[in-house]
Amino acid sequence: MKNQETILGVIGGSGVYEIDGLKNTQWKKINSSFGEPSDSLLFGELDGQKMVFLPRHGRGHRIPPSEVNYRANIDVLKRAGVTDVISVSAVGSLREDLRPGMFVIIDQFIDRTFERKKSFFGPGLVAHVSMAHPVCNRLGHHIEQIANDASIKTVRGGTYIAMEGPQFSSVAESELYRSWGCDVVGMTNMPEAKLAREAELCYVSVAMVTDYDCWHPNHDNVSVESMIKVLSDNADNARYLVKKVAPIIDADSKSAECICKESLNNAIITQQNFRDKKLVRKLEAIAGRVLNNN
Repeated sequence: MKNQETILGVIGGSGVYEIDGLKNTQWKKINSSFGEPSDSLLFGELDGQKMVFLPRHGRGHRIPPSEVNYRANIDVLKRAGVTDVISVSAVGSLREDLRPGMFVIIDQFIDRTFERKKSFFGPGLVAHVSMAHPVCNRLGHHIEQIANDASIKTVRGGTYIAMEGPQFSSVAESELYRSWGCDVVGMTNMPEAKLAREAELCYVSVAMVTDYDCWHPNHDNVSVESMIKVLSDNADNARYLVKKVAPIIDADSKSAECICKESLNNAIITQQNFRDKKLVRKLEAIAGRVLNNN
């Protein structure tokens, strides 16, 4: 039996929240103790499932990857009651068989970003969460099921290497990532996935392949124009996946017991009498479940 209301959060671009059947929509500004999020949140309902959408780069794509306030974004989703997050993003393929237009349900990450705040915790309140298995297997299974039923070309499992950007890769970088066994390259899923884990949110990354980066000798180097064309051509599939998975997530009786929602168990190492009280208050939405019980 479910003992917690499931609210689905979607992080992505404008092609995702224009979903047929999304009702009772309303944009609301939610304040975060970690600064300004990318935008207001779009609240709505889809086949009875409550949904919250956040445009990662802001409406109109105003914010570059390194300037996205990932902490504020995850914080406001948590404050809005979100329990499960689907992250939709564009990636370049590092494999011949991962062709533009295909989807990859990511299961591993390599983080090569270096300019971003990567944790809600810090001096005065230290925590270490496990990122061994950084996404929610339960959500990945649901999305894979929908994709297979609809014959949407989707690969389950893949390593996403997150680069700082905003420039695209050099050929040398692209070949290096391939030699490491990476499957796709992008700029936005880190530290997003790390922060979702610290916030005890179930998180899954659905990556749409838009190009072959720059390593492939028989394809043009990646450009914004080519990316936009593939994204536009495949927006219907992205919207379809979100639309069809929403009621399945809502009906999932195992949602409340998912181990993702207990990620902070035994993660906070700072002794209670040494904790920074201001930081404790700042983390009320993110870590209140464990901080209020210790």
